[in-house]
Amino acid sequence: MLRESVRTKLETLPSSPGVYVFKGAGDAVLYIGKARSLRSRVRSYFSSSNSDYRAFISRLERELVDLETFVTTSEKEAALLEQQLIKRHRPRYNVKLRDDKEFLSLRLDTRAEWPRLEVVRRPKNDRALYFGPYPSATAARTTLRLVNRYFQLRTCTDQEMKRRERPCLQYQIHRCPAPCVYEVDHERYLEQVKNVALFLSGRHDELRKSLEAKMAEAAAEMRYEDAAVSRDQLKALDAVREKQIVSSVKDRDQDVVGLYREDEEVEIALLMIRAGKLVHVVTFSFERSNTPAEELLGNFVLNHYSSGVEIPDEILLPLDIEASAGIAELLSEARGKRMRIVVPQRGSGTDLLALAHENAEHAFKEKGRKRQGREELLSGLKERLRLPSVPYAIECFDISHTAGKSTFAACVKMIDGELSPPDYRSFRIRTAAESDDYGALREALDRRFLRAQKDERWPLP
Repeated sequence: MLRESVRTKLETLPSSPGVYVFKGAGDAVLYIGKARSLRSRVRSYFSSSNSDYRAFISRLERELVDLETFVTTSEKEAALLEQQLIKRHRPRYNVKLRDDKEFLSLRLDTRAEWPRLEVVRRPKNDRALYFGPYPSATAARTTLRLVNRYFQLRTCTDQEMKRRERPCLQYQIHRCPAPCVYEVDHERYLEQVKNVALFLSGRHDELRKSLEAKMAEAAAEMRYEDAAVSRDQLKALDAVREKQIVSSVKDRDQDVVGLYREDEEVEIALLMIRAGKLVHVVTFSFERSNTPAEELLGNFVLNHYSSGVEIPDEILLPLDIEASAGIAELLSEARGKRMRIVVPQRGSGTDLLALAHENAEHAFKEKGRKRQGREELLSGLKERLRLPSVPYAIECFDISHTAGKSTFAACVKMIDGELSPPDYRSFRIRTAAESDDYGALREALDRRFLRAQKDERWPLP
């Protein structure tokens, strides 16, 4: 039952774009959303017959004490303000992705004097080129090895490059020209950097024409080693093309989002199409979410593409999202050129959405099977160890030192049978005697329990 104070505010909401905040007892922030029309959007929660909304409001209504709104001059400002407020307040009912550290990207900083390709976990807004995310660490590192083998960029860090006095093994096996030591044709090196960017962004037709022309030119001038390099790069290009699926006649970059839901569990599949070819499928999981599907999609799009990942020409969605024009404007600014958010109604776009939905459903059911196996394993552990309950959270501590000095304790955590890297912790041991593993373990556990009392983000298992 809605409080009278909330009902009164519902009647006086403006029709302007803005951000709304649902609050609970003690001014606790429960949910934050954006709207192209505050009046229409907020009132729709309490009048909609949509089952998504009913499930969401039935939970929220029990705790809702107050409603606060912020009027903005545009949908773009509303999207930006919503993002800032969510980061500040971390509302309970805004959707949270499970840890995304498993997704890796490749980073290429073309502003560096001698650019190199590297694997990163979290893209930054630093004007470097990012490719990905890749569906697995293996896929990212395999691509990195392929590029380093055929395009011969340096692999050492900036610090290593400054300190190096003689070339490393990569030079010896002809996988790096060693700009750290030898005089290397800078223009030619940057040309290879450009080829790497074309290769990773899926511009394979453009790259093929360039490589074929260079190979023919080098052969005509009897520079056979240079011609062989271009030939090998063409082989690498062919090997990658064989694995790609032609998905669109349009020579453009598209990300296609599919959503599958069962009760409070949600899976999103992201098909990454580059130059008309499907190059990656990445899936994301949401837990315990009653958020309506269009709001969940809107939050996902804004959060995912604001994190520094590659922004395509088009994002295809199965549902219209609130303030889509404002989000598209924000992402266009971040990208440096115009992009669109599209909800296809017919044609090849709907076929791609169906494929994305199929991938989301498959990933959801596959993760469900794995989850069931983990639950059976944890139940068996409970019986074997005669525990009072199933150990859904497990923390393991270990001590390491170097000949009794520089002692550290490490904590690794598993939740529901899966490793949880965000919950890993390390402790520099201060009070235990040298080589006293038991004393070091006692100190680490004491500090862990004390921290649990002070920091609600690290509760006891």
